Amino acid sequence: MHPIIGEFVGTFILLLLGNGVNANVSLNKTYGNSSGWIVISMGWGLAVFVAVFIAGSSSGAHINPAVTLGLALAGRFSWSAVPAYILAQTLGAFAGAWVTYLQYRPHFSATEDQDVKLGLFCTGPAIKSTFNNFISEVIGTFTLIFAVFYLSSGEGLGSLNALPVGLLVVGIGLSLGGTTGYAINPARDLGPRIFHALAPIKGKRDSNWGYAWVPIAGPIVGAALAAGLYLALM
Repeated sequence: MHPIIGEFVGTFILLLLGNGVNANVSLNKTYGNSSGWIVISMGWGLAVFVAVFIAGSSSGAHINPAVTLGLALAGRFSWSAVPAYILAQTLGAFAGAWVTYLQYRPHFSATEDQDVKLGLFCTGPAIKSTFNNFISEVIGTFTLIFAVFYLSSGEGLGSLNALPVGLLVVGIGLSLGGTTGYAINPARDLGPRIFHALAPIKGKRDSNWGYAWVPIAGPIVGAALAAGLYLALM
């Protein structure tokens, strides 16, 4: 695949399986309803594993603007390719959310809780505190990107590193994810949030745009800090 197509496809798979496990756990009358945080964390880790394995050989499997920016800041990825990668990631995330909705559409109708319908697409704080929510996203993304520098070679992750990266995301979810839902990926949050805003989902609430900057800015800052520390330690 062309690298841009690889980023689109990889992020599409990430969100199809990631939003999919959210839907399976959160929506009414699914077989996975109320199966809990460990299932969600494992589901997202496996989603990353599959996405990285698919896209690794073509694009380096960034599947996350924070990874793209972190590698560029560390001098390991060309700045000229950054905008196209981020656009492909965001569009792939939107498409993944769309197909998740098609998969679980009857269960949206069976679920009355508007916050649940929003939360399976995008993140939100368990306790609303803008500063602390922002710091949570910074710390989670710093952990992801700093580890990625040591798991990756060259300009991306590559398929051989799919399993370690998937396990890394499971660890972040289990250890750090309970505060904000650990977006740690601006495209993972923004693409599905846009879909939620546009989709004809029965009984939905607003898309909480007042919070939307946190899972974008927090991961960017976290990636920059990780790149700075990595360069300082080289």
